[in-house]
Amino acid sequence: MSQPLNMARLLLISTALVAPAAMAQNAAPTPPVTSGTPTASEEADAQAGRVDVSIPGSDIIVTGRRTSNISQAAPQVVNVLSAADIKRTGEGDIAGSLQRVTGLSVVSGGYVYVRGLGDRYSLALLNGSPLPSPEPLKRVVPLDIFPTSVIASTLVQKSYSANFPGEFGGGVINLTTKAIPVESYLELSVGSSANTETSGQLGYTYYGAKSDWTGFDDSSRDVPPLLADAFKSGVPFSNMPRGEQQAIAMQFLNAKTSVLQRTNSLPFNFSASLNGGTSFDIGSDGRMGLLLTASYSNKWRTRETLQQASTDLTQAPGKTGTQVNTDNDVTVNALFGVGLELGDQKIRWTNVFIRDTLKRGALSLGQNNGEIEGADYMKQNTAWYERQLIDTQLVGEFKLADALSLDLRGGYANSQREAPYEREFEYVRTNRPLAIDPVGDRFINALNRQRGDASITFSDLNEDLWSAGADLSYKFSPALTLTAGYAFSDTKRTSSRYELHFDATNLPIGAQQMRPDYLLSDAAIQLYDMGLLDFSGNYPVYDAALRVHAGYGQVKAELVPGLTIDAGVRYEKGKQSVTGVDVYNSGLTPVNRIDKSYWLPAATVTFEASKGLQFRISGSKTIARPQFRELIAQPYIDTESNRFYRGNPFLQDSELWNAEARAEWYMGRDERLTLAGFWKKIDNPIETYTTINDKYDVTTSFANAPEATLYGAEIEAQKYLPLDGWSDGAFFQTRRIVLIGNYTYTKSKLKVSDGDTTIPYSYTTGPLPAASDYFQDGVPLTGQSDHLVNFQIGLEDTDRLSQQTLLLTYASPRVTSRGPNLQPDIKEKPGLTLDFVARQGVKLPGGINSEFKFEARNITGRKFQEFQEMDGNKVFYNRYKIGTTIAASLTVAF
Repeated sequence: MSQPLNMARLLLISTALVAPAAMAQNAAPTPPVTSGTPTASEEADAQAGRVDVSIPGSDIIVTGRRTSNISQAAPQVVNVLSAADIKRTGEGDIAGSLQRVTGLSVVSGGYVYVRGLGDRYSLALLNGSPLPSPEPLKRVVPLDIFPTSVIASTLVQKSYSANFPGEFGGGVINLTTKAIPVESYLELSVGSSANTETSGQLGYTYYGAKSDWTGFDDSSRDVPPLLADAFKSGVPFSNMPRGEQQAIAMQFLNAKTSVLQRTNSLPFNFSASLNGGTSFDIGSDGRMGLLLTASYSNKWRTRETLQQASTDLTQAPGKTGTQVNTDNDVTVNALFGVGLELGDQKIRWTNVFIRDTLKRGALSLGQNNGEIEGADYMKQNTAWYERQLIDTQLVGEFKLADALSLDLRGGYANSQREAPYEREFEYVRTNRPLAIDPVGDRFINALNRQRGDASITFSDLNEDLWSAGADLSYKFSPALTLTAGYAFSDTKRTSSRYELHFDATNLPIGAQQMRPDYLLSDAAIQLYDMGLLDFSGNYPVYDAALRVHAGYGQVKAELVPGLTIDAGVRYEKGKQSVTGVDVYNSGLTPVNRIDKSYWLPAATVTFEASKGLQFRISGSKTIARPQFRELIAQPYIDTESNRFYRGNPFLQDSELWNAEARAEWYMGRDERLTLAGFWKKIDNPIETYTTINDKYDVTTSFANAPEATLYGAEIEAQKYLPLDGWSDGAFFQTRRIVLIGNYTYTKSKLKVSDGDTTIPYSYTTGPLPAASDYFQDGVPLTGQSDHLVNFQIGLEDTDRLSQQTLLLTYASPRVTSRGPNLQPDIKEKPGLTLDFVARQGVKLPGGINSEFKFEARNITGRKFQEFQEMDGNKVFYNRYKIGTTIAASLTVAF
């Protein structure tokens, strides 16, 4: 790292530490922001304890003990981030905000881990309804695709209750979209950011299409007609005449998707959003609200990644190389909502559109002793990934009588992921003496998989999810409420991945040195008689389905003053299947089915010892199902880790027993001190494990370990310190210091005994393999950090918008995959992240209210590291600099 960059980071740290006082003292007096602006409305709602939360079968108010503090009033263990809380963190997406919640960590930018449990143990809902995932490796939703501008609140519930789906291993994350605004508003925001490792630095990209900056392809990348016909024909490529293969290859979009270009100065990031809402009266007791939100962001990220692999950690890595990849991420979001209130009756119609497009260019150089020892391998990759989510929901809350209420909800969601024209070219330089190899000093591509290769991959995923539910509650008395509910969801997914390699049997030396677009030009394809080889496997297409019917009963009762119980049981029947489509008419159709029913009890007892002091104990049983992609033995490349994954058709559900005890002291509104201990036992936990072959190809797969236990403790504190007594001056009279901190300690262990077995994807017949061949007794669960720390210290004005916040996040190392051949596990070292966020309300000419925001992210320059280590030797699977990001934005409210 350069000395100037070190000095710049030190300056940022020192500036962040003194900025709260400096910025506040230098700020010109600003009239209070009027309540008609959304910023002021959100701040006022938070201070008054009004937070919009929409979840099935719960009014989130404990009978007989109304309080403005939602965490205290809720019958379960919850954390709620209001719009004001989210804005204080300054994060642009929900995933970033959630990493500030006690016991939560975020992996790969968008996947939330609760108390050290992987993303498979987290459940994401939108307004109480399930969401489909646009990621082929996941069934959980990457929460980084949800901008904070469309979310009114985020609820995290860590103790299970029967009104939620049974797939509740670590917790549920419920996103509530904005509903009826208090007053009409229009808000325009623009922002820009720069990263020290990307902005103005060297990067790699390619042309693609003119419309790429919008995140939408102009149809150039559509599957060519002849290739689409070949996919439908059911004829293997190996049975096609050479001429037909060449005709298909000549229809590929060539130069625009295969020529990697170096850019010496990558642009800064840009974002813009438009938010508007209005409401009006209907009749004597009715009110209707309309909301419209639209946003656009264009971000760049370059990573120079060291990638290694080894079969013997006592020696130097057998494979090592450096890859420089540049991602251009374009996100387009829109939300349209209609809310109607007629007396006690409420109806909410929400429509969400999210499209996230990633354009990637990468160049790597390295050596692989498993192939040609001493040779240099140069690879270039170009890719285009489209993720899209469309969701429409209708939710109704009806008061049928004074004591009887009915909640109804229904929704349809569609998610898609398209990855056309994933291209990879490999050129090889043997570095042998010219007497032995006349082109040993040059990179060549013979298109024969020994000295060079070229591939093109087309992937497509489409998932439809229909859901419905009803919850009927009857309040027998202020101290007793019974609720019964039914929920249904039906998910269907179709996914395809075709990987084709170009094949030349006798390519001349001169042609082997051509750049990619010339090498695969129409003339070269015909002149050198090139063909296509299909590396897609026997089942490049699979269909998946999950249908769940569930019913539950729940009671909320105040047994004696101060002692309440929330208990219930859920019956859930799930039918899950993953079916390989016999596209090549082999006569075989593999089907993997899991058809199981569960009774899932849950209970939480809360004792209010005195005003503000209460104790809780809870216990429950929950489940975790395998994800679709994990249930079919088909290879897939994870673009984040650049690693092959392969599913396992033998996976089974995991069952969890959960217990927790906690003490909570609420000193005042939004002020609290909590201490909790938790324990979980997991039968058949699904763990990832890694294998490496003699060519150092790394493959990650999944298998059920016999058993695991997890236990830990967490402490959380939030306190405001008024400064009105510090001085007689007007400056301190309305300001306060904000202190928010939490720490989570977690310990987990796999239990593997003699006689325990497991079934890997490679199993065929015979005795089941010993679990000890894949898992070691006593090692931690994948994804679990022993220590999680979040701390915020800030200065804010209670009368107007003026906030300056320093945020620190730390996560200790966690396992990402079991090591190959029982070697040490592969670990990730998240480390410490220091951020600074400042928000200031200002008046523009004409009396227009506005907000200015400044952000400094990763001030200390934390690196990403994923590695294996033994006896001081480290092998880095991924290591790169994240860089420091500086951002500024202006929001104007009309």
